[in-house]
Amino acid sequence: MIVTANRVSITKGYEQEFEKRFEQRLGAVDRMPGFIRNEVLRPLQGDCYVVLTYWESEAAFEAWMQSESFKQAHANPAPKEMFAGRSVFEMHEVIQVSEKKS
Repeated sequence: MIVTANRVSITKGYEQEFEKRFEQRLGAVDRMPGFIRNEVLRPLQGDCYVVLTYWESEAAFEAWMQSESFKQAHANPAPKEMFAGRSVFEMHEVIQVSEKKS
């Protein structure tokens, strides 16, 4: 399994608009082969949101990036002033998982 992380710095005053964009998203990624889940993390300190997507494989993620669904999902970009800086993309392989025991 891989996890992609997109760290997005949002300009003060645009937080609600940024979150609303995710609430109103098309959801196309949810139907992609190999997709597991999507999480949007709101910062408790600072201005950096983190968008995580979980995938069965890097190939599944790459297929999403090359798909028509991806192009459609990103066809209406946010205004440039919403962003306080460049976003940072990271990809990680999950090598260990620990969960609460019953």
